[in-house]
Amino acid sequence: MKILFGADLVPTTNTSPDYVKGDTKKLFGKVCDLVKDYDRFIVNLECALTESENRIKKFGPNLKAPIETANTLKALGVTDVALANNHIFDFGIEGLRDTEKALSDAGLPYFGIGKNDTDSRKPYFIEDDGKKIAIINVCEHEYTYALPNRAGANPFDPFLTMQDIRAAKAISDFVIVIYHGGKEYSGYPSPRLLNLCREMVYCGADAVLTQHSHCIGCYEVFEGAPIVYGQGNFNFSYAPEKRQPDNWYTSLLVGLNITDKVEIEFYPLYETGHGCDIAEGERAEEIMADFNGRNEELSDGRWLDGWDRFCHWSGLAPYRDIALGKSTDPNKEELFAHFLDCEAHTDVWRHLFKTWNHTNEL
Repeated sequence: MKILFGADLVPTTNTSPDYVKGDTKKLFGKVCDLVKDYDRFIVNLECALTESENRIKKFGPNLKAPIETANTLKALGVTDVALANNHIFDFGIEGLRDTEKALSDAGLPYFGIGKNDTDSRKPYFIEDDGKKIAIINVCEHEYTYALPNRAGANPFDPFLTMQDIRAAKAISDFVIVIYHGGKEYSGYPSPRLLNLCREMVYCGADAVLTQHSHCIGCYEVFEGAPIVYGQGNFNFSYAPEKRQPDNWYTSLLVGLNITDKVEIEFYPLYETGHGCDIAEGERAEEIMADFNGRNEELSDGRWLDGWDRFCHWSGLAPYRDIALGKSTDPNKEELFAHFLDCEAHTDVWRHLFKTWNHTNEL
């Protein structure tokens, strides 16, 4: 079985009209042809499909898109939709229900959410050619995760998620984990993220793909299983006046060929300004050279220097001001809680603010 994976997909102000019209060629270019080579195409829909204006309280944008988006994804060749991410609950229960209905009406099955935190943990199964593949879709703790008494996305838990992987492996031929987390714009995993992805492999995962960072990260094969630390966006095209960091504008589609083992293939993408397309020629060579360079750093230990550089680029000030009570944000108590709740923020926090234990006896 061949499965293609696209990461973060969000119709924006400059692409939503084409999603409404169903202009797949303009939005996705040569991806439209690539999809035909695969049995399944799974994307991460990182927004609500709703007309609701009832935004939840959060730091960061509340993302939504026209309900017609679902039909356009179906027309592209998307077969399954991952929803465990930090924006699927941006318009609350109403937005979540609207999204479910839009996907169901378009004939698109979805996974990664549930009526409560326990229900959200259920694996998603694909069966074909005598193979049973389980997909575990989890997200870090950032506003949209399900609670014991509320619907939402499947929250990552260092114990329960590992139990879920082991349980899925016991009844499946292969287990694939889609992990929505890691620090935005970082081309390197945090030490925590690297260790937890490797632990997922020890627990039975045959491939681990991390998304959410909005940039291409790096990749390794660990104990025979491919781990991708950041795919970048799939289709998330901001208007020119909303310029993002440079690494926002390239990404990877990941193809898994599953036979008696899992083989991986990468397809470099670039943002066109009105969607995305497959990179070719020198552009593709440059994207893959940068990617392979970070892969080498991951293998020889230099990635820790890259993680350190990123943490300092990210900035001490927001965390320091919150920790010392100097923040002028009117919602500073909620921001403090958010920094503690979200794993990606605590990764940076812990790296920048070392205890004396890190220097004692040196």
